[in-house]
Amino acid sequence: MTNVVGKRSLSKRSLALALAISVLSACSSAPDEEDIQRVPNKSPQALYQDAKETLDSGLYVRAIELLSAIDSRYPFGPLSKQVQMDLIYAYYQSNNTEQATATIDRFIKLNPNHKDLDYMYYMRGLVNIKAHENAFQEYFGIDRADRDTKRTRIAYEDFATLVKNYPDSKYTNEAKKRMAWLLNKMARYELKVANYYYDREAYLAAANRCKYVVEHFSKSSYTKPALELMVKSYDKLGLSELKNNAQAVLDANK
Repeated sequence: MTNVVGKRSLSKRSLALALAISVLSACSSAPDEEDIQRVPNKSPQALYQDAKETLDSGLYVRAIELLSAIDSRYPFGPLSKQVQMDLIYAYYQSNNTEQATATIDRFIKLNPNHKDLDYMYYMRGLVNIKAHENAFQEYFGIDRADRDTKRTRIAYEDFATLVKNYPDSKYTNEAKKRMAWLLNKMARYELKVANYYYDREAYLAAANRCKYVVEHFSKSSYTKPALELMVKSYDKLGLSELKNNAQAVLDANK
């Protein structure tokens, strides 16, 4: 993002941040009982039609209120499964990752043989990716490759489950692309940590992190820089044999 100077630019940036905070705060929680009670007392079909039109219009917070009302009033109705899937999508779009994850997990637990479980695992992966991201840091161009990758690993496992159990799913190809991207993301994080240790002269810790990248993320684009840092770390430690072994692997991968 291009740096901009001047009071006017800073004011715009502050305003953008304030607006972003207010938007996310407004959609960060599920509707309470009062919100649900205010939803008109219509038939489930009529309510669902309203909810779908609202959802298609991108009014996700209002769609969540309507869908939650249907889910609460008619938990065992013919529309219940579709309502839950739409709720997951609405929660995801409104950045409510906690509710999205809880709804997905409940769906999978209660419907272990449902025909749309591939979609559930696909959405779970997307939700975990979004949970790891930070809209403000991305917006202001701050590099956060140093963040913990727990949710990233979980997302990778979600997509891996989809690919393994549902190879013919229409979401499988996209899941594979996401897995490749996540693999690079995790490898990059480990290399960031390795460089952190190296810069602080913790060479053994740096070498071990690099070794982890090579062993667990060999298909990533960070294998070569990990090997290079491993060679440097072993050199600093005076471990000639390990240095030569790492160098041989590096040479073989050039």
